[in-house]
Amino acid sequence: MGAVLSCGGRTNGFYEVPSGETRKRQRTSSSFYEDNQRIFPSLPDEISIQILARVPRSCYFSAKLVSQSWKSAILSTELYEVRKELRKTEEWLYILTKVEDDKLMWCALDPLSGKWQRLPPMPKFAGEESSKRSLSGLRMWNMMESSIRIADIIKGWLGKKDALDRMPFCGCAAGVVDGCIYVLGGFSRAMAMSCVWRYHPILNKWIEVSPMSIGRAYCKTAVVNNKLYVVGGVTRGRGGLTPLRTAEVFDPCTGLWSEIPSMPFSQLLPTAFLADLLKPIATGMTSYKGKLYVAQSLYCWPFFVDVGGEVYDPETNLWVDMPMGMGEGWPARQPGTKLSAIVEGELYALDPSSSLNSAKIKSYDHENDAWKVVSGDVPIRDFDSESPYLLAGFFGKLHVITKDVNHNIAVMQAERQNRLSSSSIASTSANPLDDSLSEEISETNIWKVIGTRNAGSEELLSCQILDF
Repeated sequence: MGAVLSCGGRTNGFYEVPSGETRKRQRTSSSFYEDNQRIFPSLPDEISIQILARVPRSCYFSAKLVSQSWKSAILSTELYEVRKELRKTEEWLYILTKVEDDKLMWCALDPLSGKWQRLPPMPKFAGEESSKRSLSGLRMWNMMESSIRIADIIKGWLGKKDALDRMPFCGCAAGVVDGCIYVLGGFSRAMAMSCVWRYHPILNKWIEVSPMSIGRAYCKTAVVNNKLYVVGGVTRGRGGLTPLRTAEVFDPCTGLWSEIPSMPFSQLLPTAFLADLLKPIATGMTSYKGKLYVAQSLYCWPFFVDVGGEVYDPETNLWVDMPMGMGEGWPARQPGTKLSAIVEGELYALDPSSSLNSAKIKSYDHENDAWKVVSGDVPIRDFDSESPYLLAGFFGKLHVITKDVNHNIAVMQAERQNRLSSSSIASTSANPLDDSLSEEISETNIWKVIGTRNAGSEELLSCQILDF
């Protein structure tokens, strides 16, 4: 899918099995392999595909060098369809970081082998200005070049237009749908971007796809029913940056965007003065129980005030108020940013406020509308960075991605018994933990590091999971 960190990746061709023929294992096209060569000379190709489907994905990069027929097979959609049928798919973790010169880099971790692979860089177009496509690509690259904290961005809402014109930053969002990573929008100097890029792991390349209906930065993304939803964000207005309430959905089957009802804000302001002073923003979003849950805040520099949130139901196409306990207790990574992860249908978040060098994991109790502490003393030591940690759910377990004291990116896996043994712990927002209870959590808490790599001055931005 990509090069090992010390090697450079190459883009290869791609063969798609025609519709209606995916169940056929006999080859009907002589173009699939060079000169009709078999994958294994002594075996039918349908048997060879079955064998390759059982090989770990981390071996595919080297296996492509064996022969043209092997390369064609590994780049075919049929191989990955067979892997699904055999239940041999593998979940890999993809991490986006900001590196030197404020450039962005995607790397993938194979948790089974512990190997890291670097993805191809986001495209940089250098075409003529008259080319619409080249301009779109160039703007996307400029948007991806630099980043600043969201708090600095929101200063623009107070009318500081000159600072915005001089300050490039990254405000792109990312999501996974239909086996591909999508990078959406962002803000480049005075322009909010609407362009969308898709990374195809089999092709190992980035492809520009249909843009969003409006340019937006720092929007929130989530997937429901194999469709990618984008909500909120900011765009450039006459007086600076303007928060967005609009929302839209991308269908990977058609490649088209459709608008959905704009997101309301649950907090009603009593006066026009407050309505102009306090700016509503979406600070987090997750797909939970078939719906979109969007956390919200009111902002007035330099303060954020949590005001609950809204819930969108795709079946009814309506927004309703988020349960009060869910919205008020949703922990914030930093002011204006709320992260979460879904593991086997359960919603988790990390509360960084417990101490300087550790944090607590909270789980949302849907029946009681409360957040409960399920694990304590999560070792996080980089709270001063723009993004001190990320959350991900794969292998049926919760994972925390952070940087250790040696500046390595560490992927830590939580053991399942931690959550079960502490399921009765009350929410810290209502009943703070006493010392004896904190010690009990610490003794039962186990965090296993499943992958590390040297990151130097890199900063964590986002992470996604691909399973194929």
